Amino acid sequence: MPENNEYQLVPEYRILLVEDNPLDVALTREAMTEVALDAILDVAEDGEIALSRLFRRGENKNAKLPDLILLDLNLPKINGGEVLAQVKYHPDLRRIPVIVLTTSKSIDDIIMMYGLHANCYIAKPIDFEDFVNVMEQIKGFWLNRVILPTKKFSGDG
Repeated sequence: MPENNEYQLVPEYRILLVEDNPLDVALTREAMTEVALDAILDVAEDGEIALSRLFRRGENKNAKLPDLILLDLNLPKINGGEVLAQVKYHPDLRRIPVIVLTTSKSIDDIIMMYGLHANCYIAKPIDFEDFVNVMEQIKGFWLNRVILPTKKFSGDG
């Protein structure tokens, strides 16, 4: 048991990647490995699957909530904007940081996603080295610098 009623952080992160392109999923996995981003990566191939996991519906009733969501905009079934709107409307989910990671650089998309309370908007780089740099920055800021509201604590209290 920790001394002085201190809590110890459990060192494992869980990231939900909402991405329908298998090549972008593979690219994300490879970039995470490249920067030694130690996290469980759950993948939802469309917005419907993402919401099912986040709201723990049906076969996802035991799904663990992520510490961070990486969200593409252009998704089948339910688009990224609707996923973000539902996440940020729900009192238990709205605290989870959502990083919009998409190819769109449209000012309308950017304004819309910030209007729906995205935590940040990143235009997905095409070059692998640039993508690795983005993953390094996500790791450095969101997982090493920021104290995430979903972070699990061990100990009493």
